[in-house]
Amino acid sequence: MSTTRRLHIQPAGDPLLAQGMRDIRDDLKLPSAFPPEVEAAAVQAASNPRLPALDRSDIALVTIDPSGSMDLDQAMHVERTDGGYRVYYAIADVAAFVSAGDPVDLEANRRGETLYGADAKIPLHPKVLSEDAASLLPGQLRPALLWTIDLDRTGEGIAVDVRRAKVSSRARLDYAGVQQRIDAGAADPMWAVLREVGELRRQREFVRGGVSLPLPEQEVSVVDGRWKLAFRARMPIEDWNEQISLLTGMAAAHLMVQAKVGLLRTLPPPDPRAIERLRVTARALGIAWPPGLDYPGFIRSLDPSNDVHVAMLTACTSVLRGAGYAAFDGSLPAQPMHSALAAQYTHATAPLRRLVDRYTGEICVALCAKQPVPDWALAALPGLPATMQASGHRAGQYERAVLDLAEAAVLAPRVGEVFNGAIVEVAHDDPGKGTVIVRDPAIEASVSGSARLPLGADVRVSLVEADPARRVTRFELAG
Repeated sequence: MSTTRRLHIQPAGDPLLAQGMRDIRDDLKLPSAFPPEVEAAAVQAASNPRLPALDRSDIALVTIDPSGSMDLDQAMHVERTDGGYRVYYAIADVAAFVSAGDPVDLEANRRGETLYGADAKIPLHPKVLSEDAASLLPGQLRPALLWTIDLDRTGEGIAVDVRRAKVSSRARLDYAGVQQRIDAGAADPMWAVLREVGELRRQREFVRGGVSLPLPEQEVSVVDGRWKLAFRARMPIEDWNEQISLLTGMAAAHLMVQAKVGLLRTLPPPDPRAIERLRVTARALGIAWPPGLDYPGFIRSLDPSNDVHVAMLTACTSVLRGAGYAAFDGSLPAQPMHSALAAQYTHATAPLRRLVDRYTGEICVALCAKQPVPDWALAALPGLPATMQASGHRAGQYERAVLDLAEAAVLAPRVGEVFNGAIVEVAHDDPGKGTVIVRDPAIEASVSGSARLPLGADVRVSLVEADPARRVTRFELAG
């Protein structure tokens, strides 16, 4: 359910990168380390978790994440049942280590979420928790919030439960490795079940009118001192796995909406005028948009490997802005929907990396146990939307700055060269300025011309500036 171009950054130890990252952290006033009292509290918490009585280490859970990940929030097992499917989804139980008002909790509320950079990340919690004691590492007994979600044969949810349990992951897997085994026909049978569930959930999304923008993921790496960028299409296993996370977020939202207490991730519906503007853009790009085809159907018809279609997808992000959080206690928000999903939804599956998930998980555990929601969770609800909006803005700034640094570093030796590209965006206030995508190397940067830029057109552009110190890359249309 992506609404913006994704950025994935490979860790690397390059001097230019290290200095650039220090500059970014300084410019954005980001923390470089946890205060000593927070680290000390985390070490103490790591050695004294509050383990639940229920032991479900019998479930053959596994984690699947990008290669090298250590902050493992989720472990999963899916199976067929007589009536459809059962999903077990174990979520790291941060509240088993962190208490409201303690030093780790206060620092997490200041940070809001983990920030991902090129050479290092700025974690939400100290690594002794997020990458060790609280992480669902294989072969370790861990406290978790264990979701059990039953689906019928169409992939529709019919029952949900979440409770605290001890769990143990069998393996730490990565997307590329599992996808390779699936393609070779050598994967564990569970992945075939996940594929069925993932595809059924995608079909349910289509029926609801949900939409996902399949923009290419941009990868940055440093290999032997040389910076590299590339666009990468998502693997099918990533989409199937994402559907389990979305399913759980919808189940959590359902529980909270039924009880009229909790917090939703919301996105207002697109303005009809914005959709009409997109139809004009499609005509300008020469992309057919039949009158009877709705917006989600049109999105699904686009090919992210086609530069003209990428230009259209980029334009489509304009109607999916305005995401936020809505807290409620006693009555529902005026606008409770997430329009891209065409459903009610909340964040509940990444508490090691995102603050709000600890609270939504705690609320859902209480609701399923028919117990009062803890006072500490209720007290935090009103302030969480502002906290998460601020941290989301900060994360966006950080990601953009890191990408700007990487693009400028890749192109710094090539100022004056001419590249093939495609115009994917034209500024509303100045049609002579916009954005160009260059696929080799994989760059998205500003471009200018003496007249109106030809939206969607293949063009030749000259690199006129690439300054890593200022994190600026600029092209001009070549004559």
